[in-house]
Amino acid sequence: MAAHGKTLNLTLRVWRQKSAKDDGRFVDYPAKGVSADASFLEMLDQVNEGLIGKGEDPITFDHDCREGICGSCGFMINGDAHGPLKGVTVCQLHMRTFSDGETLTLEPWRAKAFPVQKDLMVDRSAFDRIIAAGGYISVDTGNAVDANSLPVPKPNADAAFESAACIGCGACVASCKNASAMLFVGAKVSHFSLLPQGQVESPERVDRMVTQMDHEGFGNCTTTGSCSASCPKEIPLANIARMNRELLVSALTKREASSGDGI
Repeated sequence: MAAHGKTLNLTLRVWRQKSAKDDGRFVDYPAKGVSADASFLEMLDQVNEGLIGKGEDPITFDHDCREGICGSCGFMINGDAHGPLKGVTVCQLHMRTFSDGETLTLEPWRAKAFPVQKDLMVDRSAFDRIIAAGGYISVDTGNAVDANSLPVPKPNADAAFESAACIGCGACVASCKNASAMLFVGAKVSHFSLLPQGQVESPERVDRMVTQMDHEGFGNCTTTGSCSASCPKEIPLANIARMNRELLVSALTKREASSGDGI
């Protein structure tokens, strides 16, 4: 590991793909004189400046806030989603994590539901469509009320806050051997189902979101735990169990409703 104030000379082995229809290939680039205090994305900016100066196409990658909040950035570094450190996004990863002379292999998220658009950038709109299918509250919750007028058990409030920390970066999908999105969907379902405002529509919400998740082509969960282990927000696997429980309740509710209609 490099010390502060030092510089690194690295080799980047980057996946280059011109478009969604291109086959793509790995290309090696030198990254010389990189500050150990630079972030990983700042290092890529430095490499891109050199490529642009030589008239070459810069490396395309997603980014926005660069503070680990928006969930825009994300790719594989030496096979790890967001890199080797636990609990950080790639924009929060600093070059002092790596050693001088190291070769770093950069790849986009690999999943059928996340098609590669260009280089390290993938299309994660499948997550948007899952949210649009039910990740919201449509009932009138009224104006903001006093904090103690609608008591919420502290364990539920803590778990809902933990679930709401999901930034939808897609690392869970990229790390799963089945490209499952159950940790993402489980976190969104849990966020609402643990709070009184979200419980009114819980059965319909989980049914619609899981149906959309399956429609997008994500795989099934086999509880290996790689999703939670790679999540930069460390979303726990309990969210998947809670989603499955909500889905069972939804199915039983529909069965009872059908029986009541005499069908």
